Amino acid sequence: MSALARIPRGVWALGFVSLCMDLSSELIHALLPLYMAVGLGASTLTIGIVEGIAEATALIVKVFSGVISDFFRRRKPLVVLGYGLAAFTKLVFPLAPTLGWIVAARFADRVGKGIRGAPRDALIADLSPPEVRGASFGLRQALDTVGGVGGPLLAIGAMAFFASDFQAAFWVAVVPAFLAVALLVFGVEEPAGSKRPPPSGAGNGAKRLRVADAKRLGRNYAIVVGIAAVLTLARFSEAFLVLRAQNIGLPTAMAPWVMVVMSIVYAAVSYPAGSAADRGHGPRLLSAGLVALIVSDLVLANAHDGLTVFAGAALWGLHMGLTQGLLAALVAASAPADLRGTAFGVFNLVCGIALLIASILAGGLWDAFGPAFTFYAGAALSLIAWIALLRHGTSATALR
Repeated sequence: MSALARIPRGVWALGFVSLCMDLSSELIHALLPLYMAVGLGASTLTIGIVEGIAEATALIVKVFSGVISDFFRRRKPLVVLGYGLAAFTKLVFPLAPTLGWIVAARFADRVGKGIRGAPRDALIADLSPPEVRGASFGLRQALDTVGGVGGPLLAIGAMAFFASDFQAAFWVAVVPAFLAVALLVFGVEEPAGSKRPPPSGAGNGAKRLRVADAKRLGRNYAIVVGIAAVLTLARFSEAFLVLRAQNIGLPTAMAPWVMVVMSIVYAAVSYPAGSAADRGHGPRLLSAGLVALIVSDLVLANAHDGLTVFAGAALWGLHMGLTQGLLAALVAASAPADLRGTAFGVFNLVCGIALLIASILAGGLWDAFGPAFTFYAGAALSLIAWIALLRHGTSATALR
């Protein structure tokens, strides 16, 4: 039986939930940097701060939702709450009259993402047999990224249909967001509490966690988190890909094509990478992903036309596909079953801080020295991360 056939139905359903929500979120994400820059007159530094805080908020909130899901040994209620909050914030974007409203909506949307993220990943780990865990995370990431392809395409179509009216285009994002919530509520069943492994060394009735339990996460888990933090610090928000497309002269309505190209490659690579990770190729995948990011930054730094920007975006998508699902699978594999929510929460807290620093730094460098310097700096950080991985990461048993 193939790995796809052995992936549980609940994981497939969660994948399609991610697809629908990403369809909605990426429509807005593809247009929002342009709307803030062109429609509201925000500087690149401001956009970098907004994007950095928004994405970091999502990752930081995950630490709390992950711990809560472990404490009560329930995942689905938090997942529903997170997706529901994100769906309702989609109503704010087309109605927002000022930049302040946009920032508030973006913040609330990412809080919703943070609430759902760690419990959802822990739920996938709970549902998936160990022998197809990498494939399960790869599948979820692939379906999520299919939504990442469709979102910018919807943005392009909506901008063409509504004559570049940003607010009208934002209304299109509302429908798939609420569809995702309905699919989650009626299509995903959480494993019974008795099926989830109890805390190590505890009786079957034990449900409460202690602070001391965090010590059980172990050295292999710490190695995975450290590698992920360095990778995240070397990669800033994808919003800068859209801004780079506009910077080299692509029309505003066409700039979201950069996100389409990036997402297509991301979706195509995610599942094969997850399956390869199940066969023990984790170190090679991470190394190849960092090389792809270095080359992407160099291509984008030297871009002078749309074709070059698209090539850089494709390499960026290759990096994401090779690394993101793999890192999630490594977290699941290196943490005790009863601490998976906490493990994903801490993992995302660290990555959130790194992403905030990276995005603010990128926005400041862009305003001070221009886009080329920003991507050269990204390449330098990626090179440092790659060298560190070669020297320390590939020898770690956590990646085996």
